[in-house]
Amino acid sequence: MPKTKFLTVFLVSILVFSVTIITGCAKPPTKEVESAEKAVAEAKLKEADLYVQDVFMKAEDSLKKARDLVAVKKYEDAKKAAEDALSYAQQAIPMVDLNKAKMKTEAEQMVQDVQGAMDEMKSIVAKAPKKKSPINREEIQGMIGKWEVDMVSIKEQLEAQKIRQAYDQLKSMGEEIKAQKESIVAAMEQQKAEAKK
Repeated sequence: MPKTKFLTVFLVSILVFSVTIITGCAKPPTKEVESAEKAVAEAKLKEADLYVQDVFMKAEDSLKKARDLVAVKKYEDAKKAAEDALSYAQQAIPMVDLNKAKMKTEAEQMVQDVQGAMDEMKSIVAKAPKKKSPINREEIQGMIGKWEVDMVSIKEQLEAQKIRQAYDQLKSMGEEIKAQKESIVAAMEQQKAEAKK
């Protein structure tokens, strides 16, 4: 009987020792996480967060996942996530200049389009009847004045290579002008229709 008890204790001890060895060997992927953090920081410094947003976001998400996995001691998965983060960050960096140049070209075209839309708005407002006008001239002229000031700021941003900021502002301004123009045209057409009655 004592022999069986000894054997059981011995086998349990070996099992505990084996589990300790196996889990003890798995170390946090500190080096991999640090490399990923450096790569993501470098990508952000090179403006990948502005010009390669989708790939940069994958890098950040993978890095966060790696940190979270380290916290719950899933080291193998954490190592893979850190390697993914590093890979995404390294992919993003060479794409920055290309995407920035493409966005600058688009922004320069948008400057012309928005300027044309503003000129068209001025023309529509000038042609609107002064008496019983369905539009508020002063309000629209105030908006046009604001857009012209914003356009000066946008051109300065483009010269200063703040392409993303200029691009986003141009896009927003273009949508605002389009909506305002559609509203004015609809109001004027409604007034014409009412005048014919």
